[in-house]
Amino acid sequence: MKLKNFQKTFFMSIFKKEGAAFVWSFLYFFSLLTAYFILRPIRDAMGIAGGTGSLAYLFSYTFIVMLAVMPIYGALVAHFPRRKLIPYIYSFFILNLLLFWVFFSNKIMMDLTAKVFFVWLSVFNVFVVSIFWSFMIDIFKASDSKKLFGLIASGGTIGSILGPITVTLLIDRVGTESLLLISATILLFSIVCVLRLTSLRKDNLPDMKNVQLNLDNNKAIGGSILAGFTEILKSRYLMGISALVFLLSLTATFAYFQQSSLIYNGYSDTAERVKVFALIERYVSIGALIFQIFISGPVMIKYGVKAGIILLPIITVLGFVLLAISPTIGIFIIFQTIRRASEYGMFSPARENLFSIVSREQKYKAKNFIDTAIFRGGDVINGWIYTGLNAGMGLSIAVVSMIGVPLALIWGILAWKLGKTHESKNN
Repeated sequence: MKLKNFQKTFFMSIFKKEGAAFVWSFLYFFSLLTAYFILRPIRDAMGIAGGTGSLAYLFSYTFIVMLAVMPIYGALVAHFPRRKLIPYIYSFFILNLLLFWVFFSNKIMMDLTAKVFFVWLSVFNVFVVSIFWSFMIDIFKASDSKKLFGLIASGGTIGSILGPITVTLLIDRVGTESLLLISATILLFSIVCVLRLTSLRKDNLPDMKNVQLNLDNNKAIGGSILAGFTEILKSRYLMGISALVFLLSLTATFAYFQQSSLIYNGYSDTAERVKVFALIERYVSIGALIFQIFISGPVMIKYGVKAGIILLPIITVLGFVLLAISPTIGIFIIFQTIRRASEYGMFSPARENLFSIVSREQKYKAKNFIDTAIFRGGDVINGWIYTGLNAGMGLSIAVVSMIGVPLALIWGILAWKLGKTHESKNN
């Protein structure tokens, strides 16, 4: 009864204070991830079209492109206010999708196009999601973010359910290339949400705060284009978050390579692989939605951010132990579903909360550097580590999983310490 009353009070407090902003933020993340998850099964199938041996190279290419893009992003942040910056970036990605549609429709250099699409979508995903959370951290107070971020993330999860369903329902009818146009149209709605949220924050604040927000909306963040990197070097707290993200990348990369190997060996047809990848995404999204609606917000309000970021490392330890004992596709799908559901449903909202106590420039630049260069750099390093262990040394999935256990334990200890630091600085 107490839990029911707590949840009722929890939800009422959200809609009373931040109803409109919550709804538009929810729709923003919903449209963003619906667009992405229509594309993700296509990317995963393209990535293994020539065999799993090319994945480590594709991860490396992604990191190189990310490094090339980072200074450009830093320059854009330094010169454009956020009300223009975010729509400009999303419009650029929409134009990219239209170009891919032309190549896919006309079967132009498909081997190369498939690889480029894999790299492009990996960059797209990190940038658009990182920018989304930077925007959320910027427009919501730290006290409200604990309540709201799990529920806002549920909008993205519903999108991640709808995206794969759209793929499975339409791919046989309209073909892969038409799915790109559908994704581009949905991404366009994200721009509408950004503009509406900017307007809401301007219209709904008292006069003095309104003046300051107008200045924030119309003023570029400024600073050096390399400030994302230099700000991290100045802060032990940001360096700790960087290590947290690197270890997340390590465990996620190990799991992704295991998934790709099992599906590649189990299914020979590309369309079948797309459907299997989409099915896994659907299971993950349903689990994440349960976390976001019923667990994330109440847990973080009652026990703090540390409780939100410690669960995923614990699940990862247990999952790797199970795979070491029984490395089958059934066990893996169960592990991957629970692991990624808790990542999207608990870990991600909690991790984003870690940035609520840093400066505005760090929210947009240091955070984006961590989410892109460090995360994708981790993908590259960890991808080659996995390739070396599996293909180079001939270690089985079971043995590699056992190696992942102590790494996940270290990750968990670091997550707990960062959560405690956040609480001490936020009080």
